[in-house]
Amino acid sequence: MFRKSFLLLLIVAVAFALSFASCKKKEETPAAQGPQTPGINMPLTEPRVTVPADVKKTWSAVVLVIEDKTTGKSSEATVRVGSDYGIPGSDMRIHVAGFLPDFRMSDSEITSASNEPNNPAARVEVFKGKTRIFKGWLFVLYPAIHPFQNDRYGVTLKKGVKKA
Repeated sequence: MFRKSFLLLLIVAVAFALSFASCKKKEETPAAQGPQTPGINMPLTEPRVTVPADVKKTWSAVVLVIEDKTTGKSSEATVRVGSDYGIPGSDMRIHVAGFLPDFRMSDSEITSASNEPNNPAARVEVFKGKTRIFKGWLFVLYPAIHPFQNDRYGVTLKKGVKKA
């Protein structure tokens, strides 16, 4: 009787161990394929940027404020949308890729809700030599959101400039 109980207990223990191991294998399989949470290991696609026709017709440039942290001085630069501005005395340049006077963002699109400067934003890229060190949006009303900062320079958006 003792042997039968022991043998039965041993069989149950082995079956339990095998079922636990097979469950564990099933749980590990998705992890081996990579996590399914966007932003961890999956590439994120940027929302499409749509500049309304009336915005393109109205706005031609932006005014950027460039702060030199070593001297404590700030200067302003008016940069046409689609062009570059080289920061004097450095190997850095700022490319202004776009301007939206009333920035709005959804999961699939970034656009301007109106042609009024309710939430002005400029899409910029900053290069040091040939290397891009920043790509993002600068906001007039929210300069602390996604700002460009490095050891020497800070860049903020002051305003958009209407075509003359």
